[in-house]
Amino acid sequence: MNTILQHAAPLPERPHFPPASTGPLASPDEHAAVLDALLRFAAGQDLGDAALFRSAFTPDATLDFTQPAARLGVELPAFDTLDGIAGAILPIVAKLDTTHTVSNARIHRTGHEQAQLFALVEAMHLPKAAAGDARSSLLLKNFYWCDAVRQQEVWKLRRVHIHNVWWQGQPDVLFGGRPD
Repeated sequence: MNTILQHAAPLPERPHFPPASTGPLASPDEHAAVLDALLRFAAGQDLGDAALFRSAFTPDATLDFTQPAARLGVELPAFDTLDGIAGAILPIVAKLDTTHTVSNARIHRTGHEQAQLFALVEAMHLPKAAAGDARSSLLLKNFYWCDAVRQQEVWKLRRVHIHNVWWQGQPDVLFGGRPD
């Protein structure tokens, strides 16, 4: 089995996220609270905890994974609504052992109950049946641009746009086969 390493093309025009060095930064407490929404999304996958995963999103959330999917040879629509996101992602990750590492988070306040979040996320995917065989794995390094809102004192993700920087491994780990 050949391991494939792909490097990303230049970043497309970014979603409307402020440059990293400008804009009102969230306070340390706000930073942690907003970031927790993305951490719930990641940990919900890694722990197989659907309630934790779902707690990360607003009911009207959207998640755009179209660019990473296309780089892996799969055409996907953006996922709309909490139920659509959970219905698309949770059945796939239920068959996998995953680890998501979130770093380099930048959070800007865009309103009293609104914020934008940028982060770098490394996601390792390994089929449960592979039992630690790294040759059957898929490692993704992605930029995340997110809009978050505070609802009843809890920050949630309303919009998530994911852009793959690079990947290594076997795309069929995530998608069950790569088209010719």
